[in-house]
This record gives sequence, structure tokens and C-alpha cells, in this order.
Amino acid sequence: MFDVVAFGEVQLRLATQDFQRLEQATSLDVKIGGAELNVMVTLQRLGLKTSYVTRLPKNPLGRMVQNKAREHGVDTSHVLWSDGDRLGVYFLEFGALPRPSSILYDRANSAISKIQPGMVDWDNIFAETRAFHVTGITPALSPSCLEVTGEALRKAHEKRLLVSFDLNYRAKLWSQEQAKAGLSPLMQYVDMLITTEEDTARVFQIEGKDWKEVARKLADTFGFKIVAITLRENITVWRNNWTAIVLADGKVYEDQKYEVEVVDRVGSGDAFAGGFLYGYLSGKGIEASLKYGNAGAVLKHSCPGDLAWFTLDEVEKLIAGKGNLRISR
Repeated sequence: MFDVVAFGEVQLRLATQDFQRLEQATSLDVKIGGAELNVMVTLQRLGLKTSYVTRLPKNPLGRMVQNKAREHGVDTSHVLWSDGDRLGVYFLEFGALPRPSSILYDRANSAISKIQPGMVDWDNIFAETRAFHVTGITPALSPSCLEVTGEALRKAHEKRLLVSFDLNYRAKLWSQEQAKAGLSPLMQYVDMLITTEEDTARVFQIEGKDWKEVARKLADTFGFKIVAITLRENITVWRNNWTAIVLADGKVYEDQKYEVEVVDRVGSGDAFAGGFLYGYLSGKGIEASLKYGNAGAVLKHSCPGDLAWFTLDEVEKLIAGKGNLRISR
């Protein structure tokens, strides 16, 4: 029995050090990351049981991804393995004012981009699962990934799972027009949408005078039960303000705004999704779930890499306002 199953791509992450540009780097820091796996790791570390579905190359890089997922307790029994394909790679440059951080993708023809409908036994996977999570990144990888994402969403909806979808628009993967055409038909299967104002405008051309109006328009247009909108203010590259709001049952829920010092912001939105799903699936209600999501996102900013390296105790202490900067001894 799994609380949440996710489907997506994991990439090898190669990051420059000491704020170097890729052109001048002589060594790169090696980690892994992928939006859906990041969410499963967060949920697993908070105490829920998760499983991750992907397609990996049968080589040391594919095994490294599996090992990292297992390190956090994420089940990988439904991973598909391929001969002769590759793992996608992304290169990360950390910026400093006025230069923003930037990402260069090398993920074309990755193992998962060649996945085909019928390869994954969704009936078996969803037989003992409570929720399914996917993002707008996976269907952007290839036409077949879009088909398989639709296949999974339809089956999850048919099985009456809670379906969570993070819009996660990536302009380097497809155009706004392609994203709208590909994703709009899938939204009928989604119960919970996680997004930003910017992504909502780019993909669905939905805008409003404020984020509350945007959330209501999304719910009215697609029938979502829950809409979560994350809100980030970039003071500098390394100092941000973070919060999020949730619309559920016609009511808007808000939480405090956090000021964060950024060690690594990649994966913070995924940590929000994981924290929110944890609260919701644990029966804590919308207001408390929002707090878990925000606390998870804030703590992720302090962790190098894509993955969340925090505990439930740390999340709950932050929510309770018991965090301080004294050394924990």
C-alpha cells in the first residue's frame, strides 16, 4: 500500500562551484533531481509511503538514481529499465546579483522520453494507492510522454485516487501554445492543482487582479477541488520571501510570509507540494496542510541539491515558531 505514487523524469544534475560560469568550470558537483521524485522524497521523509515510476537506462547512472531514491525510502519496484538509452542531464550555474542562476538542459532522447503507452501497468500500481502526483514537465518531454501522462491520469481518476498536478511550465521544453494544447484536455482528471501566477498566465492565459482571482478562475474553468498558488518575491538571488495560498471549497486560505536565505532554491516548489500533500493525506485540513507545505518549501531553501533533507520534527517546529538560530546541541 502506497500513500502516493508519482511518474516523471530524474536527471543528473551537474552544478558549477564557487559561482563559476560553465565556460570556466573545471569540475562539477554531481547530484540528481526531478520534480516528481523530489516530491516523493519529501513525503517519504515526512512519514508517508511513496513509490516512483520512471524509465531509466540500465547503466551506472540509472543505478545511481535508483540508489538515491532508495536512500530516502522511496519504492522503485515499478521503475522500467532500458538498454542503450541515456539519462537526461541538466547543468546549473549559481548566479549572484545582477546575474540570475541559470539551467542548461541536455535531456533529449532520454530513456523516459521513449516510453510508450502500455509499458506501465497502471492498474497494478494504482490498486493499493491513495494518490497520484505528476507535473507539467513530464508531458513536455516527448509526444509519447504526453500520451503516457494522459494514460496515467485517466486511470488514476478512474480508480478514484486523489490526483495532484504541479503545472511547472518549462519554456525550454515546449511553447506556451504547445503546453496549453497538451495540458488542457488532461485537467479534467486533476483534483489538486499547484501552480504560480506566472505559469497560469503562460499556459492557460488566465490572469486576474490578484492571486485570489486567478485561483478562482482556475477552479471555475477546470473544476479543481483545490488550487494552490506559490508566491515568491526575489529580493536578491540569495534572499527571497516565500508564501502560498490555497483555494478549497470556495474559501481562500493564507499563511505567513517567510524570509529565506537561499542555499539552493531548486526543488523548493516540490517541497511545498510534498508538505501540502503530507498534511492533506494525514487528515490535517487545508489550513494546516498549507502550513506544512510552506514550512517544507522554506526549509528546502537551506538544503543543497534538489532533494529535501529535513525531518517532520523540523517542519513542525518551524510551524510552531520554535525555530531559532542557536546551534542545536
